[in-house]
Amino acid sequence: MDQLGKIVSELEKGNIPLEKAVELYGEGVKLSAVCKKQLDEAHIKITEDDADKVSD
Repeated sequence: MDQLGKIVSELEKGNIPLEKAVELYGEGVKLSAVCKKQLDEAHIKITEDDADKVSD
């Protein structure tokens, strides 16, 4: 998340070459996908834990 925030800040400045902006954007997309996957996995685990508590 920290790295993604740094990338967003750098892109928002707008004073970087287009080539670097495209590179940062691509890295940001990859990091965003990793974060989404981790959140989805956490959601599944929480849902499963809640289901286990209800069935006990």
